Amino acid sequence: FFHVKKTDSAGEDGDFLKKVHLIEEVDSFVPRLLSLRPDVFVVTGDHSTPALFKAHSWHPVPVALMSCWSRRDDVSAFSEKECAKGSLGRFPATELMALMLAHAGRLARFGA
Repeated sequence: FFHVKKTDSAGEDGDFLKKVHLIEEVDSFVPRLLSLRPDVFVVTGDHSTPALFKAHSWHPVPVALMSCWSRRDDVSAFSEKECAKGSLGRFPATELMALMLAHAGRLARFGA
């Protein structure tokens, strides 16, 4: 688990350019994190904080998930619109933990 509060704070401050810079900085950590060979690798947010609003919002957050059990799709960018087009589509946050465990090969059964 790797949480970055600074991106949220930049959104709350209304500083769009700082938020972009911080997201790019976090993005630079991805190769190092992947070198740890995690069972599942997920990038998402706990809520949306648009700089325009300077507050948390109801907007969906993107989810990218990768493991040896996941199927490739055609998504080539990490954004709300692109991730919604991916194989996971949009789903309630309450389903995320089960999806992560399933893609890590840690569930004997998924669903009913």
